[in-house]
Amino acid sequence: MARNYLKKAALTSRSDAGETTAIVAGILADIEERGEEAALEYAKKFDKYDSNVQLTPQEIEAASALVPEKLKEDILFARDNIRRFAEVQKGTVSDVEYELNPGFIAGQKAIPVAAAGCYVPAGRYRHIASAIMTVTTAKVAGCEHITVCSAPQPGVGLYPAIVYAAHVCGADKIMAIGGVQGVASMAFGLFGQPKANIIVGPGNQFVAEAKRTLYGRVGIDMIAGPTDSLILADKDADPHIVATDLVSQAEHGYNSPVWLVTDHQPLAEDVLARVPDLIAKLPDLNRENAEAAWRDYAEVIVCDDREEMAATSDDYAPEHLTVQAADLDWWLERLSCYGSLFLGEETTVSYGDKAAGTNHVLPTSGAASYTGGLSVHKFMKIVTWQRATREGAKQVAQATARISRLEGMEGHALAADVRLAKYFPTENFDLSAEG
Repeated sequence: MARNYLKKAALTSRSDAGETTAIVAGILADIEERGEEAALEYAKKFDKYDSNVQLTPQEIEAASALVPEKLKEDILFARDNIRRFAEVQKGTVSDVEYELNPGFIAGQKAIPVAAAGCYVPAGRYRHIASAIMTVTTAKVAGCEHITVCSAPQPGVGLYPAIVYAAHVCGADKIMAIGGVQGVASMAFGLFGQPKANIIVGPGNQFVAEAKRTLYGRVGIDMIAGPTDSLILADKDADPHIVATDLVSQAEHGYNSPVWLVTDHQPLAEDVLARVPDLIAKLPDLNRENAEAAWRDYAEVIVCDDREEMAATSDDYAPEHLTVQAADLDWWLERLSCYGSLFLGEETTVSYGDKAAGTNHVLPTSGAASYTGGLSVHKFMKIVTWQRATREGAKQVAQATARISRLEGMEGHALAADVRLAKYFPTENFDLSAEG
């Protein structure tokens, strides 16, 4: 497969995380041992904040009053889109039962986890949308208790719009505590909240490492790295829109990869020429992030045809995948590895990041090759059950006894034997391993 790199990344998002792992492990162990006292010490050290951690109803009301009415309307608009889409997703999972054999019934139940912890980043940017995405989805799933943790600003507290968004989307507790100490507070059930069954939401490398370390003791949405985006564009794509979309995603962070894959070299060259000027027009912090991401992590790849473009995209398995090319139905059918797909110039990753309705908590660093993003299904356990008549279990019991003995698991075989002996005392069964 011939891929011509007009721009090749100098770095990848998979950096050495050894130091981060050690730091996070130490903080988690300390908080688990000393509880709220340790969590507050880390909040004071890292958040530079030593005021009230648990927001009272009065504080939530006061923060909400500071949010402009138009922004409130936008938050509610986004919440309603996300809620409606989550409700449709939930409708794809139902309780079922099926009679596998006469008298032997198996079934499944979808049960929401009891307690969800939602982390909302508020460091480099104030991620109002993350509060909407995570809390709304957990609420639709049916979680009994939802906690939000977010990093407060020194001497100020939580950003009012984050408080408002978390509240109107259904959070039961809002906590002004960020970083590892925030994740630990949810996982260990500190400050009067139940222990979280699952912790979701994006965050920096320390938040991501905390979730990774705790995974197994609690569920998580995914192990996330820096956000990434890929655009597939053909000769008819608008180079200005393509370049703008690349820059819009590069501003996430210095290590956020963006990739352009095309079968039209003039388009690629045009986009390459436009990006620096677009980056230069960004505000200072955004510009610094985008410059570093474009310089060190971005790639521009020219392929021979659209099949090669699709194969390249699947190899990268991007978090966000945009198609600005003809025959969108072909791409929808052909592409298989992405967190979320944006078909046509009329959509953009920014829509999905903020208000369109699909979730923006998505797999990064190639994880889209094996998993999808946050949805109601992440907050639900698909469990199974079985029920049988004695006659219905008769054949299952015999097969279980023989398979168990062939495996060397005599105890398993005996559990079947005693039932056959009780229910069918006059029958002789050959339950040896040889059958």
